[in-house]
Amino acid sequence: MSNGVKGPISFFNTLTRKVEFLRPIKKTAVGLYTCGPTVYNYAHLGNLRTYVFEDLLERTLAYLGYKVNRVMNITDVGHLTSDGDVGEDKLEREAKSEAKSVKEIASFYTKAFFEDMKKLNVKMPKTIAPASKYVPDQVKIIKTLVEKGFAYDTSEAVYFDTSRLKDYGKLSGQKLAEKTVGARAEVVTKTSKRHPTDFVLWFKLVGKFEHHLLRWDSPWGVGFPGWHIECSAISRKFLGQPFDIHTGGVDHIGTHHTNEIAQSEAAFGKPLANIWLHGEFLLIETAKMAKSESNFITVKDLERQHVPAAAFRYLALTAHYRSPLHFSWSALDQARQALTALIGRALYAEFMSHAKDLPRSTKLTASRPPKGGDPAIVVLREKFRAALVNDLNVPQALAVVHELVGNKALATRDPKGVLTALYDFDEVLGLRLKTYVRHYRMSELMKDKRLRTILAEREEFRRLQQFIQSDSLRKKLAGLGYITEDTPIGPYAAPKLISL
Repeated sequence: MSNGVKGPISFFNTLTRKVEFLRPIKKTAVGLYTCGPTVYNYAHLGNLRTYVFEDLLERTLAYLGYKVNRVMNITDVGHLTSDGDVGEDKLEREAKSEAKSVKEIASFYTKAFFEDMKKLNVKMPKTIAPASKYVPDQVKIIKTLVEKGFAYDTSEAVYFDTSRLKDYGKLSGQKLAEKTVGARAEVVTKTSKRHPTDFVLWFKLVGKFEHHLLRWDSPWGVGFPGWHIECSAISRKFLGQPFDIHTGGVDHIGTHHTNEIAQSEAAFGKPLANIWLHGEFLLIETAKMAKSESNFITVKDLERQHVPAAAFRYLALTAHYRSPLHFSWSALDQARQALTALIGRALYAEFMSHAKDLPRSTKLTASRPPKGGDPAIVVLREKFRAALVNDLNVPQALAVVHELVGNKALATRDPKGVLTALYDFDEVLGLRLKTYVRHYRMSELMKDKRLRTILAEREEFRRLQQFIQSDSLRKKLAGLGYITEDTPIGPYAAPKLISL
């Protein structure tokens, strides 16, 4: 492809159930909408897995040369405890529980969400749009739907008429009759609702919502919007319609995203988004992690167990976004160890790259990479790219990274080439490898007089073939917190415990 874009990328499109090439509307720029959090509590690791997947998607697109315009909503209004328009408003319930205002709850948990994103090294979208600021835009779409006959006004709410759309439910593959079967009694028997699958566009302040705290004027009286309409309004405002990619968790397919599609396409007569991507659940034991199941774990819970958020990000990279990921504390510990090992291998390349800068006592000589770079690195770069463009196969890309840094011969021949490739790859993975390597920079470590002296003594014992004495010094170094490794050009020492 031209204009700096490095080849096409394909995805499994939930809407068509086919693998399709991305064909951006603006060729080298991608409009990306990601459903944001409802800010009434801390995001749990199941939620965060989806945001890590979306971050990997954005980073991959940027890596391939696309300019990404990513938009994310913040739901600070109109989200009931059930996606089926029943139950309490989540923010109001939490406000009552904590004896705070709804605004205070939304502000606190929005800030907490951003802090979690920072800890996980998730890039913030270009546009973050709180739903409460765009209620007029939501009202305009509802008005359009009413005027076109896709919505009807009742005493308690304005509903979307799902019977008016022949392809309602096309995202999930369910037909209207199938969605009706098994619907909850309170949904089916609501007298003013024409069909069980109809959903609320605008709630009126009547009945249990008479004293609802969040309220706005509208052509149908004072009230508040339903949950689904905010995403239609915000995505259209900042990305237009259609836009390129819409993402979210698989739990959004059957209701939220189905209803987004219905209201947007009914209002404007064109597709909402061309490609739909959905991240699978994070499982704990055999059930999905969810607040409703009371089996959720947050970043704060990780911190209480002295587990860095980086370990969870690494764990999230080990499963394809369309595959369930099983959470356990042992799996998290394994992820931490794997990340630590990866950093250690990167430190080896850093060590080799500074061979000529190290003190003479280390008896190192600089390696000479092949002219034009090592062909093995070229091959690994292509393998990495090929994994990403194949429906964002990050686990396969991660395996390539380990292949890169695990090749000692390659790190010896062309350490700077290895590091350059590694840091390029990490622009996608987001593991902050350069930060860790800079913190434990080998050339700086080797300036430690004590470490340097012990290494020089050990090398002398090895030269004299006095291996008992050299092993004794290896143990001494271990006691000081270093692992020692012998290389073709001298001893390598790195921190045994790498702080993440």
